[in-house]
Amino acid sequence: MKRYLLTGAAGFIGARVGELLLEKGVEVVGIDNLNDAYDVRLKNWRLERLKKRANFHFLHLDIRDREALDEVFTRFVPFDAVINLAARAGVPYSVSDPWVYFETNVTGTLNLLEASRRFGVVKFVLASTSSLYGVMNPMPFREDADTSHPLSPYAASKKAAETLCYTYHHLYGLDVTVFRYFTVYGPAGRPDMSLFRFCQWIAEGRPLHLYGDGSFSRDFTYVDDIAHGTLLGLKPMGYEVINLGSDQPHTMREAITILEKALGKPAQIEYHPPQAVDMPATWADITKARNLLGWEPKISLEEGLNRLVQWYLAERSWASQIQTV
Repeated sequence: MKRYLLTGAAGFIGARVGELLLEKGVEVVGIDNLNDAYDVRLKNWRLERLKKRANFHFLHLDIRDREALDEVFTRFVPFDAVINLAARAGVPYSVSDPWVYFETNVTGTLNLLEASRRFGVVKFVLASTSSLYGVMNPMPFREDADTSHPLSPYAASKKAAETLCYTYHHLYGLDVTVFRYFTVYGPAGRPDMSLFRFCQWIAEGRPLHLYGDGSFSRDFTYVDDIAHGTLLGLKPMGYEVINLGSDQPHTMREAITILEKALGKPAQIEYHPPQAVDMPATWADITKARNLLGWEPKISLEEGLNRLVQWYLAERSWASQIQTV
């Protein structure tokens, strides 16, 4: 039976990747530090779903703790792959506390790469971000674009992690797939992301805080599409950086309109100036994902937002209390 180490197992993308792996009948060793970067109830909700499945082992630890990671590798190797989805994510918060972003996203990744080298793991998958493309590249963003001008410490930390992955590929032959995810959303998503917040604010009749005039656009990508693409990256490929996005950008105002329809309520929009770390637009060129992985996004924004709304209404008793400001 194949065995995978999955970091960030209680995270939004990590939990869905874990579910898909377990459905394939493999063994998953999931680790997560369950930090309070956002409401832990969301992480526990996702984690409890994983714990009900056979062949899942959960360890509560931090990838910044090198000794604890060594104990995990010593206990569970061999791993067919390490899937590193643990991260401090989110652009605005990285400005106020850049240190924790670099400790987790850079040092944590280094710890996992070094453990993979020492314990003979041959495949490594890293979650990266579309935030690397900044504002200087033409759209749609291609993987060979210039990523040397990140707008936030978060993006800079992911650039550093990507660079470390290449170094370990070059020096030790580690097979690495780096995925640059584009604005992932869906049920039980991160509450610091716009679509979770908009859904809650509209449903509860709270003011919807919109930065800019609503014309900023995002390549919103449904979490199931992201998770399926991530699993396709487990095959041997040498070293590849691959975009995973919907290839169909929508403005914030378009997304709000879909949510208003799904919830049957109008949004009470309060406009604020754009934030300096915000990219005006994102748009993924997914040619490489199509060619190398045979991957295509399947869920439209309208369908994905309807699924988000259905989840929210089913879990409203506690989801309505999640802090989103």
